[in-house]
Amino acid sequence: MSIDKYQETYIQTNFADRIGGSNYGKDTNIYKFEKIKRAKASAKKDFPNVELIDLGVGEPDEMADAGIVAALAEQASKPENRGYADNGIPEFKEAAAAYLKNVFNVEGIDPSTEVVHSIGSKPALAMMPSCFINPGDVTIMTVPGYPVMGTHTKYLGGEVFNIQLTKENNFLPDLTAIPEDIAKRAKLLYLNYPNNPTGASATVEFFTEVVEWAKKYSVVVVHDAPYAALTYDGKKPFSFLSVPGAKDVGVELHSLSKSYNMTGWRIGFVAGNPLVVKAFSDVKDNNDSGQFIAIQKAAAYGLNHPEITEKIAEKYSRRHDLLVAALNELGFQAEKPKGSFFLYVEAPKGIVGGRRFESGEDFSQFLIREKLISSVPWDDAGNFVRFSVTFEAKGEEEEKRVIAEIKRRLSDVQFEF
Repeated sequence: MSIDKYQETYIQTNFADRIGGSNYGKDTNIYKFEKIKRAKASAKKDFPNVELIDLGVGEPDEMADAGIVAALAEQASKPENRGYADNGIPEFKEAAAAYLKNVFNVEGIDPSTEVVHSIGSKPALAMMPSCFINPGDVTIMTVPGYPVMGTHTKYLGGEVFNIQLTKENNFLPDLTAIPEDIAKRAKLLYLNYPNNPTGASATVEFFTEVVEWAKKYSVVVVHDAPYAALTYDGKKPFSFLSVPGAKDVGVELHSLSKSYNMTGWRIGFVAGNPLVVKAFSDVKDNNDSGQFIAIQKAAAYGLNHPEITEKIAEKYSRRHDLLVAALNELGFQAEKPKGSFFLYVEAPKGIVGGRRFESGEDFSQFLIREKLISSVPWDDAGNFVRFSVTFEAKGEEEEKRVIAEIKRRLSDVQFEF
């Protein structure tokens, strides 16, 4: 039976208001990523013999390190690893605490009370509001940004206050711009550095300000740090938890997805304030039964070998250099980020003597449909597009070929900025 037929039954009236109630599934709006998907399909159909260069992918282009894969294979064959993992194994927690110390200089993390594993960062962000949000409470989110924690705040009857990340403020939120009444009702503050999509990095001064602000208003800070170890050009990996007082006000979420090429493995951890970790662990215990123990043990191997991430970061740094140089030669004002694999670039206003671009999405659609170059638009705080250096390319020569092809395709256009 088709979905249209089922929309005429009682099922349609039983949906929760949080997902649309009786109108669920009837929304005709086409969302950003669906528009990109359709544009890519159309471009491939119109130009079947032209390579589509995908700079919109938000995940690594390579497999996990061979040592991690071997560790999984070894541990998966052991009978003692077959059962429920619940809230994690000591070996993974200890590796996570050591990783924070060795890579980020975070001292004093107790693996037994201040670390808990998660099945990737996304479920952790989804569950965190259940620990704190009552109807009417506020979660402060950044835009552009990753909306999951805000979505679940609304599911629970809470409110979301958005604060813009602007170029003028180095894509850091201006905490002084948060209204006093919002700050007093806020329970959670979501931050993400190095940032998706802007690529911006936080500073010691900024995180120090965050700690002071959080203490003043009794707000729990959730720092989402999946790109924290992917840093370039001499910038050391930097953790919110390395700032004095940070553990008093919040937690940090780490994931092996981006830093270890382990997106499909679904493994990460929450670390920091022991009360927050305990509350999250209790909520998590009622949501899942833990990640496969063999994956936790393979992930522990990875955390104990941070040189794996350093090698990955070298590749992304090299690709950033190539892409930034090519875009700037075409007239863009691209600036290499200090971390993450994203390059956030202001969209041109149009083509000299030709069409206008009213938004980042308008420009992104032009790139896909006419140049077969895929990107992701962000129009929350200015008209920008996000390029990712996780495009598929085997080796340095192939990387150079891809970037040269991007430059060639755009060289016949004079953009107006």
